[in-house]
Amino acid sequence: MVLRQELLVGFILLSFCLPGSCNLVFEVQHKFKGREKTLNELRSHDVRRHGRLLSIVDLELGGNGQPAETGLFFARIGLGTPPNDYYVQVDTGSDVLWVNCMGCSNCPEKSDIDVELRLFDPKGSSTAKFITCDQSSCSAMYGGSTIRDCKPDMLCRYTIIYGDGSATTGDFVKDYIHLQQVVGNHQTTVTNGSIEFGCATKQSGELGTASEALDGIIGFGQANSSIISQLAASGKVKKIFAHCLDSVSGGGIFAIGDVVEPTVKTTPVIPHQVHYNVVLNGVKVGETTLDLPVGLFETEYRREAIIDSGTTLAYLPGHIYHPLMQKILGAQPGLKLRTVDHQFTCFKYDENVDDGFPLVTLLFVESLTLIVYPHEYLFQIRDDMWCVGWQNSGTQSRDGREVTLLGDLVLQNKLIYYNLENQTLGWIEYNCTSGIKLREEKSGKVYTVGAHRLSSPASIIEIGRLLPLLLAFTLFFIQ
Repeated sequence: MVLRQELLVGFILLSFCLPGSCNLVFEVQHKFKGREKTLNELRSHDVRRHGRLLSIVDLELGGNGQPAETGLFFARIGLGTPPNDYYVQVDTGSDVLWVNCMGCSNCPEKSDIDVELRLFDPKGSSTAKFITCDQSSCSAMYGGSTIRDCKPDMLCRYTIIYGDGSATTGDFVKDYIHLQQVVGNHQTTVTNGSIEFGCATKQSGELGTASEALDGIIGFGQANSSIISQLAASGKVKKIFAHCLDSVSGGGIFAIGDVVEPTVKTTPVIPHQVHYNVVLNGVKVGETTLDLPVGLFETEYRREAIIDSGTTLAYLPGHIYHPLMQKILGAQPGLKLRTVDHQFTCFKYDENVDDGFPLVTLLFVESLTLIVYPHEYLFQIRDDMWCVGWQNSGTQSRDGREVTLLGDLVLQNKLIYYNLENQTLGWIEYNCTSGIKLREEKSGKVYTVGAHRLSSPASIIEIGRLLPLLLAFTLFFIQ
């Protein structure tokens, strides 16, 4: 994850089954739907998000962060035997699944997003086993590296420090995760599988005090420690997944497996990167291609654009940001601009923004384009006040380094498809309240997974039976 996402995965139903026969479902919801947003909250949210996702760039935006951010995607999963429900943030830019555990220091006790927080108790699960640092599974969680100062009786520890200074520390545990297996069109059944995850014993900073607190985070990054990698290593799943985030009513679709409908055009993923990076070739505003400085895209670093559904806004290098803003605002030269929260360019506008401002088109390798509409890159803070969501990444980082980081501002209302089997990533404009079709590799069967949304505190098993009523993220587990 790079910056934290502004939508919430309301609920995730993941499925495990015998190798080659798994289809899974997630349910999602917009975290702060109906609540007023503030610009400082968006900015502070991305600060925390960036710290978790980027190791080379600090996008700490500062400000007086308030809890009413646009949202995060969270999931409800079952853990342990007998299973209990836990709410975890779904994050495509980080790797480790961790939850707050019994005896945790500074763990949040309540949340403003209408979820009941719960501490995982390893002693309360008959199948929970702590991992020691000399076990192969411990080194696997560290990418196969040798654990320094390892002794056979020492627990396998983890520590994650985020960009805003917050951190989580704990021990790795192996136990069952209980999720929903897709068994037919809009049909699921409860199943489980063994997985290794972090049991947090201490939190600091925003992780312990944030009003949008959850029980933990579930990562869908590329490292060995991520859910997708662990399942792929066990032969249960291909490293292929997709998500579609609905900006209107919240929620969307999330699927692990091969999407066969709609057809998605892709571009290569830059290899050997921590995050999902692709090559950006150029930018158009309306029909005009920006005249970018010679050499801007000549180095691999500058050509990379990070795709992260967990980030709220979109961050561009200054050489792109400044001409982009000039073209956008030049479409309405009579605007009276004002700066809000020392960062956001805002203005009053009473007409349809799609009629008054230009499209922005991002150009990628393999002729893949990403069109961003005015109503997507502009957002309202009042009925008559609009602000620009594009941000200058160079002025946001402590060291002035510039990156292209594309979050929900540009990814919303699109089906984003990650195929790590052939190292490609792509997207297509899509109605995220519609269904998609996925193929189970072993049987060749194709199932339709509809859009659903978590709407009640029902248990994970009850939610599986009510999927047609909810806005969902779907996981397809295949061999």
